[in-house]
Amino acid sequence: MSGGTVKNLSIVADDKVGLLADISYVLAKSKINIEALSVDVIGGKAIISMTVSDVMKGKDVVQGAGYKVEDQSTTIVKFIEKPGELEKLTGMLTKEGLNVQNVNVIAKDDKTTVLGISTDKPKKAAMILRGYLITNDPAY
Repeated sequence: MSGGTVKNLSIVADDKVGLLADISYVLAKSKINIEALSVDVIGGKAIISMTVSDVMKGKDVVQGAGYKVEDQSTTIVKFIEKPGELEKLTGMLTKEGLNVQNVNVIAKDDKTTVLGISTDKPKKAAMILRGYLITNDPAY
């Protein structure tokens, strides 16, 4: 691995043929290695979570190609769509003393919801919610 600390890069885009090929091409062209990868398609949106060798350069390259990259302080979680799940997740964070600052629905269909949750302690949030992380790997 090169580029220092390995970090997560989360990309949200409209699902289309060739999306992953496009993103992996721009990263490879900039000599950024993909170390781990998870892709989910929910509600017409592709949520791509990847661990890359250089997160800052990777973010710049992917954004430069026109894709939306989620902020590193946002914890991306996925859960089964049913009443009470949001309360369960936010309750887990509150119990550990974390302040939820922002919640965004990234994608949703009748079975699954993907949220971006921003807190005052993103690394701790990723550990607390590790079973819900889109990659199940708290690489923040």
